[in-house]
Amino acid sequence: MHVIVATDGSTQSLAAARHLRSFADPQKITTISVVAVIRPLASVAFADEISEAEPPSPGEGAGSFREAAQGALDAVSAVFEHWGPTIDKQIRSGSPAAEIIKVAREYDAGLVVVAAGGRGISDAILVGSTAQRVQHYAPCPVLVVRPAPRPRKATRGKA
Repeated sequence: MHVIVATDGSTQSLAAARHLRSFADPQKITTISVVAVIRPLASVAFADEISEAEPPSPGEGAGSFREAAQGALDAVSAVFEHWGPTIDKQIRSGSPAAEIIKVAREYDAGLVVVAAGGRGISDAILVGSTAQRVQHYAPCPVLVVRPAPRPRKATRGKA
């Protein structure tokens, strides 16, 4: 089976990759394609919260979106190193949901893994959730990995 693992550079997308590895049988997976999608007209840089790359010094350019995407691909791919399946890394340009769905069709994927809430609530409200779109239109099952719940703050008893 071919599995597509999408990353947007968020810690949640790294957690989604780790979640897949925690339960999947590597002998049933032939290839894992790790995919990062750069939005061509994006005003916000590709989030690279997971690679070990040095952040730019003050006054330096933030680097290219492609460099940030490559760092995220490398970090997510590292989760699957020495696990068994072949690892394929791809950087694509376009709408994240459309490109993830396109990759799933191209490779006749058996599963797509995406993180929910990776880039924050503002993107979900303004652009629509990539995870929701992939879930509705993918040609195969989709594993949507939600963020771990935050611990609740203790409330003080009222006197």
